[in-house]
Amino acid sequence: MRAVIATGDDRITIEDRPVPEPDPDEVRIAVRGAGLNRADLLQRAGLYPAPPGVPGDIPGLEFSGIVDAIGASVADLAPGDAVWGVVGGGAQAEYLVTRADQCAPVPDGVDLVAAGGVPEAFVTAHDAMFGQAELAPGERVLVHAAGSGVGTAAIQLARANDCEIVGTARTADKLERAGALGLDHAVVVDSPFDARTVARQITDAAGPIDVVLDLVGGEYLSTDTAVAAHRGRIVLIGTMAGAQATLSILSVMSKRLRIYGTVLRPRTLDEKAVATHAFTTDTAAWFADDTVRPVVERLVPLADASDAYTLLASDATFGKVILTP
Repeated sequence: MRAVIATGDDRITIEDRPVPEPDPDEVRIAVRGAGLNRADLLQRAGLYPAPPGVPGDIPGLEFSGIVDAIGASVADLAPGDAVWGVVGGGAQAEYLVTRADQCAPVPDGVDLVAAGGVPEAFVTAHDAMFGQAELAPGERVLVHAAGSGVGTAAIQLARANDCEIVGTARTADKLERAGALGLDHAVVVDSPFDARTVARQITDAAGPIDVVLDLVGGEYLSTDTAVAAHRGRIVLIGTMAGAQATLSILSVMSKRLRIYGTVLRPRTLDEKAVATHAFTTDTAAWFADDTVRPVVERLVPLADASDAYTLLASDATFGKVILTP
């Protein structure tokens, strides 16, 4: 089979590897779509080693595809089933093996290739908003990096939950496109970033924020605590602006804020399975009636994976870049 190989020195190659065989509790997937994520850029640079049990040099954290073969102990899946899921690595290849409980059925009405860009972004957003921040209908949500894969997923999930949504991005174009997904208030973030200015713009546009999804990190945390409502919840998901921040402890104390951190890759297989199936169960009807849908910047053939990585690194994408084996 052909597979993307991350050499750890910022290079991507395509190599032939043996087709993997499933263990008794595993299934083999003929991959149809494999979304790219910023973690893949880190792995390409040698900064994000794969966890034990997955190919160390084949990146890819999410997939969609057709069950091709099943292990002797697998009872809930059969060859021909259309599934998607989150894995620790190895999805950017023609075939993938994973534990059967890591797979969930692709909802009716979702294009199978585009589905490859759903699991990582949507499970992350769903778990952050509902599993951790306990988002309630009608609350006000702030999404930083609104045009990213997780950002576009979060906007749609919040809209389906009848929430008011504020989004930030570096360009007005991304925010305009996010408006079609349900974004209510748009704030363009200028460079250099000024936490007080952005906080004032957000508050003027919408008022205090109940739940913040911070996909950027760095000094955005100062904005988060400034705009958060009493008993607001802040979920830290990304570090594009840096892994260090200034925290106003008095704001956290006086507003009784809750701050969460989340990442999918280091979680146990059992935790990933729970998160994936909870998301799929909760959102199947939304996908079926097109309330929620994959947002795709570009489909790229597996052979051109290097170009796909360059596109993702440009920070010019809206939604997901998906490899198509």
